[in-house]
Amino acid sequence: MKIAVVSDSHRKVDYTKEALTFLKEQGASYVIHAGDLEVVENLKALKELGLPYVSVFGNNDRALYTCSNDFNIHQEPYHFKIKDVTFTLMHLPFYMNGNSDVVISGHTHYFECDYTGGTLYLNPGELCAREKPLIECVLLEIKENEYIINYYSKAIQQAEFEKKEIKYVK
Repeated sequence: MKIAVVSDSHRKVDYTKEALTFLKEQGASYVIHAGDLEVVENLKALKELGLPYVSVFGNNDRALYTCSNDFNIHQEPYHFKIKDVTFTLMHLPFYMNGNSDVVISGHTHYFECDYTGGTLYLNPGELCAREKPLIECVLLEIKENEYIINYYSKAIQQAEFEKKEIKYVK
């Protein structure tokens, strides 16, 4: 199972669409957005990708509350399952306990991953290239005995994403 994981789009709809299309081309069959979409066009980009998706409100998403019935966006922390894998999704990294198989957060604008106590903690970095001139996204591959995190980054002027692979044995 391959899952696109993104966060912190802010108002960069073009970057959001580019990263989502790229991750779908890499085989993503599901999309998780960890908040700070800011504009409805980013929610539309998730929906129009044609894959199942889930997202949470970030601290800059107050304007999106009124359209929450039209999109799969939730208050944090949001707990859900994909197949047999349990997830906790949040924007602010405040609920970082090991009650799920995978805990995903955003907000910091920096890529981080760690596998501790049987839980994978993942922050995909930023789509918006605000803190650094990089568009960042992750393709999380979940296998029976392993997590494979493919971290992709691309300088704004760069044509192709660069890949860094991290593996954790379950």
